[in-house]
Amino acid sequence: MRALALVTLLTLGATATAGAQPLTRERALAGLVNKEDVEARRQGAAWLGETGLMADVPLLVEALRDPDELVRALAERSLWQVWSRSGDPDVDTLFQLGLEQMNQRDAESAIETFSRIIQRKPDFPEGWNKRATLFYLIGEYDKSLADCEEVIRRNPLHFGALSGFGMIYLQLRKPEQALHYFQRALAVNPNLAQVEAAVEELKQFLNQKTRDSI
Repeated sequence: MRALALVTLLTLGATATAGAQPLTRERALAGLVNKEDVEARRQGAAWLGETGLMADVPLLVEALRDPDELVRALAERSLWQVWSRSGDPDVDTLFQLGLEQMNQRDAESAIETFSRIIQRKPDFPEGWNKRATLFYLIGEYDKSLADCEEVIRRNPLHFGALSGFGMIYLQLRKPEQALHYFQRALAVNPNLAQVEAAVEELKQFLNQKTRDSI
C-alpha cells in the first residue's frame, strides 16, 4: 500500500511538472539512465509506462534495482503498463474488456475474451498471462502452467508469470519447483516481498525435510 501511494503521488507530481504532457520516449529513456539525477529517473520511469515499448523492458528491469525506492516502484508499474499494450487498438479494447470481466469475477467470460485475444494476436504475452491467472483462480492448474510457458517463451523477463509458476507448483505440492520459479522471479524483480517471504519459508521447509530424511 505504501509503495502504491508513493507511486500515485509521484505520478501526479510528474504530470504537473510536465504540464500534463508526457515526455517523449527518448527523453524518458534518457532520464531513466541519468545516474546523477533521481528526479529525472523517477520521471523517466513514470512516463515509460505511457510511452515505452517492449524494446525498453530491459532498461526498466534494470531500474528495478535502482537505489531509489520510488524509481523501483515506478519501473515495476511501467513494466506492467508496457506489457499490457499489444500494439493493436482492437486487441487493446478486448484486453480492457477482459480486465473488467476479471474485476467482476466473471472468470468464464474473461477466459473467453483472453482466448479471443490469443487467437487474434498469439505473440502478445499478456493475453496468455491473464488467461493463466484465470485458469489458476479456477483451479485449472495444468492449463495455467501451459499458458505460463507461452508467456515466458515470448517474454522471459515476465516476473509475474515466473511467480505464477511458483504459486501453481505450491498448489500442486511441488515445493522444489515452486522454489525454483520464485527464485527466478526474484532474479528479475528483487522487490517482490511476498515472493521473497515464500522463498524463505520454502527453504526452511525443504531444509527440515532433508534433516528429517537423514
